[in-house]
Amino acid sequence: MKETIPENPPLGLLLRLVHQHWTQAVDNALDAAGFGDIRPPHANVFTFTPPEGIQVSELTKLAHVRKQTMTQAVEELEQLGYVERRPDPDDRRARLVFLTRRGEGVRPIAVATGRKVDERWAELTSPQEMEALRKALKLLFEKVLDDASSRSSGDVVS
Repeated sequence: MKETIPENPPLGLLLRLVHQHWTQAVDNALDAAGFGDIRPPHANVFTFTPPEGIQVSELTKLAHVRKQTMTQAVEELEQLGYVERRPDPDDRRARLVFLTRRGEGVRPIAVATGRKVDERWAELTSPQEMEALRKALKLLFEKVLDDASSRSSGDVVS
């Protein structure tokens, strides 16, 4: 069944639909590998947790989500055995999030599946179009971050 898309769709809608396609491919691969209990909100934890661990507040900043959202994802993943929290040796009040052995098994599958989706999209369009899209989205994101930073620092934007 082919989805119908409005004639002049908003960019946000197109980004969401394409992202959903990518996410569904990753979710299917994770499910097939025995990680069917992982939900899309958990993805940021796997993406941004380094081997040396990370505080939830830093995960929140990297993922650009609310602290409540990230805290909930970490708690759920801890209950499922994908992450563990340990005291931060540099800050007695804080705890670091680490991937467990089970959690470390998720990233290679997600990354490999993401690459396969990227390759398929390059077949459907062209490698040059995909690279141009990647560069354009990266540039846009950098500019959005710069704009948000300048607005929060009190700069006047017209």
